[in-house]
Amino acid sequence: MRVPLLPNADAMPLPCTHWSEALSRRVFLRSAGGTLALPWLASLPQRSAYGKRISDTPDKPPRRFACVYFSNGVEPEHWWAKPSPGGMQFGPGLQPLLPYRDDLCVLEGLFNAQSVANPSAHLGRMPNLLSGAWVSLDQNDLRVGRTMDQVLAQRVGKHTALPSLVLGIEPTELRLEDGLSMLYGSCISWSSPTRPTTKEIYPSRAFDAIVGNRRQAGLDRTILDQVLADAKSLRPQLAARDRVKLDEYLESIRDIERRIDRASKEERLEGWRPTLAKADMPRPADEIPQNVPDHMRLILDLIVLAFRMDRTRIATCMLNNDLSQMNFGFLEGVQGSLHLDLTHNGRDPAREAMYLKTNQFHVAQFAYLLRRLKEIDEGDQTLLDSSLLLFCSNLFDGDKHQADRMPMVLAGGGGGSLKAGRLLDYRNRPVADRRACNLYLSLMDRMGVALPRFGDSDRRLTDL
Repeated sequence: MRVPLLPNADAMPLPCTHWSEALSRRVFLRSAGGTLALPWLASLPQRSAYGKRISDTPDKPPRRFACVYFSNGVEPEHWWAKPSPGGMQFGPGLQPLLPYRDDLCVLEGLFNAQSVANPSAHLGRMPNLLSGAWVSLDQNDLRVGRTMDQVLAQRVGKHTALPSLVLGIEPTELRLEDGLSMLYGSCISWSSPTRPTTKEIYPSRAFDAIVGNRRQAGLDRTILDQVLADAKSLRPQLAARDRVKLDEYLESIRDIERRIDRASKEERLEGWRPTLAKADMPRPADEIPQNVPDHMRLILDLIVLAFRMDRTRIATCMLNNDLSQMNFGFLEGVQGSLHLDLTHNGRDPAREAMYLKTNQFHVAQFAYLLRRLKEIDEGDQTLLDSSLLLFCSNLFDGDKHQADRMPMVLAGGGGGSLKAGRLLDYRNRPVADRRACNLYLSLMDRMGVALPRFGDSDRRLTDL
């Protein structure tokens, strides 16, 4: 079953509700509404996709955040960074990032305590990557903390047509693994503790959501009206618990309604008109690319497009699912599936070498994203300079399911808020200083969302 992109952070049909299948899948694709948003222009004040003035400083582009995730950890002996007078030195695992070492920070020793404590080596240690919350092991109670990207989407996303982009390469899985739902292994973005934010793996549908069109918005409004009418008639038939779920769902539908209404008023705004007639890339084909490298690059290109057009300022991308069986036969000398054959290599030298190549491939995709962002000028800085990009996995040594140290690279300038070109090593710090949520609070601060506490932390990384 194809699972579409949701333009709204909270607009996910609950997999456990029997009525969700009756809803139009295309409604969530098309409901972004509106015309093309302005790209960043130095000569104009910042405006949202709906023309709302958000800054009187024309020379400062908005800040963006993206998280790029890769599964199953790293080959530990080759994932390292060392400071040096000529710039950081990288181990073989990080070598593809060498051209961008002055644009990034390598973070060592951060972790989620709730992941370390969870007995489920994979599914209990993956979906909470961006929340630091406990993952429920009750298959009848799907529960993870709300992730920081969706906290940002709720606050920052009100300024753009799409609160966030949630993208991936492998489909969302609904099967059970070791008694737990593979939704845990397929989603790093959660709009609420019980609702993962559905990712889009079809580049064409993500493109359509980014570009949008006002004509379709009128059709969407008609569809939404029907959805609301059907849901209202269904409500008396539901048990109390399901009514709560339905009400949550309806509120997400109403948010889409509000976005369509705002989009319909764009043409009456004074002093601003969309000027970008079309995207700077062709619409991708409707099918999923069969070539994995092409698929990944296309998905990353769409993040660049969405940021450049200011259609969203928040994005997450899963290069693969947890427990992924992705085959890397397209890499010379690599055979077998990512999880079972390469990650769990038993320290066999030949298989370790192949596993290292998959690590390097993932890092190369992140390097590609950095290159694309760095090529785009925004006044006296680049799109990379105004962005914060987090590249990470939930495990360090994937073979041993090591969760007390996560591989993390932070790139970009964050609008001048991040001093890059550094190794930040927290391995010998007290546990309270090593919480990943310390990082998330620090990043949210830089995005203009200041919270007293998030996940298991009320601290910031003071040296970031």
